[in-house]
Amino acid sequence: MIFLCAGILILPALIGADSRTGRSDPQTLAAVEIRSYQGLDLSSVNDFRENSILGPRYVDISRYRLIITGLVAEETVLTYDEILLKYPHYSKVVTLYCVEGWDATILWEGVLVRDLINDAGADPRANTVIFRADDGYTTSLPLEYIMDKDILMAYRMNNVTLPAERGYPFQLVAEDKWGYKWIKWIETIELSDDPSYRGYWEQRGYSDSADTSESFYNR
Repeated sequence: MIFLCAGILILPALIGADSRTGRSDPQTLAAVEIRSYQGLDLSSVNDFRENSILGPRYVDISRYRLIITGLVAEETVLTYDEILLKYPHYSKVVTLYCVEGWDATILWEGVLVRDLINDAGADPRANTVIFRADDGYTTSLPLEYIMDKDILMAYRMNNVTLPAERGYPFQLVAEDKWGYKWIKWIETIELSDDPSYRGYWEQRGYSDSADTSESFYNR
């Protein structure tokens, strides 16, 4: 079951008086992980196994830039804050299924990849979206899949900012796809006209379609 709602941004706060102005200004407290949502039990942020190719990445957010490039009308470069301020926020409960045999159902919050691509302007020749990560990991998905579904680039999970181990600043929520399509630490989104492109695990025999209804390995 999937839920989608626009504009959700939960910032727990404590109201306290400012002795200098007499005003009550909010003081931000640390986020608390939620474990249920609209009657659904959620997995924990910790219910994931570390299986990245180089181990967790610790991205310097002050230097971070997301690049949207390739077959676009205008190459776009965005900071973390620009992404969060410019684009509508959405939340969605989606289950990640890992080829190792475990799964995790999480309330993801993020921005739509479709919105980022629309702003950059997709060239009519483009048919494939290639994602590149800080650790060199790559994967790809059909442009049609990205544009026709509400595919999130998540920055929060269960009401907490993504930990470094989970892909901070952004992880792709590739619903209905095996976990190796859920790329973490996204730094480049490239539009291409090459549907034969194969990412890190796809080059090693994993299915390029990665549909969870099918085997993940090409025999």
